[in-house]
Amino acid sequence: MAKLSKNRKAALAKFDQEATHDLAKAAEIVKEITTTKFDASFDVDIRLGVDPRKANQMVRGIATLPHGTGKEVKVLVLCTPDKVQEALDAGADFAGLDEYVEKIKGGWTDVDVIITMPACMGKVGALGRVLGPRGLMPNPKAGTVTMDVAKAVTEVKAGKIDFKVDKYGIIHASAGKVSFSAEQLTENANELMNVIMKLKPSSSKGAYVRSLTFSSTQSVGVKVEVKSFL
Repeated sequence: MAKLSKNRKAALAKFDQEATHDLAKAAEIVKEITTTKFDASFDVDIRLGVDPRKANQMVRGIATLPHGTGKEVKVLVLCTPDKVQEALDAGADFAGLDEYVEKIKGGWTDVDVIITMPACMGKVGALGRVLGPRGLMPNPKAGTVTMDVAKAVTEVKAGKIDFKVDKYGIIHASAGKVSFSAEQLTENANELMNVIMKLKPSSSKGAYVRSLTFSSTQSVGVKVEVKSFL
């Protein structure tokens, strides 16, 4: 068994790992037990009562966090020439088409989000082997394939995130930074949970949200009382 570090022992001593807490208290605990020297991400893990192997129980969506993610998001817009300046004016870090398609084919993926237009999907679709494994492939359901590229850029820069249940029935999402106030983290998490609740598949039986956990980079998880946001 690996030895616990001094910081981890101190963190575990500050709260009851087996107890569940309401959203606000759990956010406060995560802030208190985080010891990283950098501004750690505040992460939310939601275990759902769905079977992701069934197409009608796949849960995927987008949420615009009221206080943003706290992360500088690099955005690439793959678009027609007439939309390039519009994308850049909206805050995109890069915009264009053929030159970036070639860069990506060469292995360049130094961005966090890629937005494109339906008319460009023929060229973008050919990049699936590079972008897919990195979670960068544009998708209409995530709002990253759209005619209104300026609006999409603005939303991403403002704190829009997309999420998807994994094969184990868990959604992992970053909902801010530990430097945020506990109130800001609570409001971000609550907005995320509200969106997820609206996406409950009609074919899902039993408890939809099985468990909810807050944590930060390199910290232990804090159990959240599911009823506290319902």
